[in-house]
Amino acid sequence: MKLNIEIDGQMYEVEVEVAEDDYQPQMQDNRPTPAATTIQSVVLRTPHKPGSSLDPDNHEAKLCRSPLAGIVVHVPVAPGQYLQVNDLMVLLEAMKMETAVISPVEGKLKSVNVAPGESVKVNQVLVEFD
Repeated sequence: MKLNIEIDGQMYEVEVEVAEDDYQPQMQDNRPTPAATTIQSVVLRTPHKPGSSLDPDNHEAKLCRSPLAGIVVHVPVAPGQYLQVNDLMVLLEAMKMETAVISPVEGKLKSVNVAPGESVKVNQVLVEFD
């Protein structure tokens, strides 16, 4: 790469080798080019309690946990209610964004453990199925 450099009013042409691209490319209006990112989601698993069963029929399969920490905005379900897959169970708000927690399975609700206005933590049990 050749560069023109001015030192004390004298112009010099200098050849430079770029060993690594450590500069951020810019768009025509001199704004930085948006960086490309990849986000991979993962399922958070809660640690099993000592002595608990690891088979899929254990109690954990009947629980629905909070995917994030936030405030409960709306709970349109009640114990004893029968839900279909993808029915809204709880609406959470975190960082001024609402997140819908939907039913992952079809079944009857045994208990609802949260109410509007309450704070929830990540992995806190929101509802339990029969």
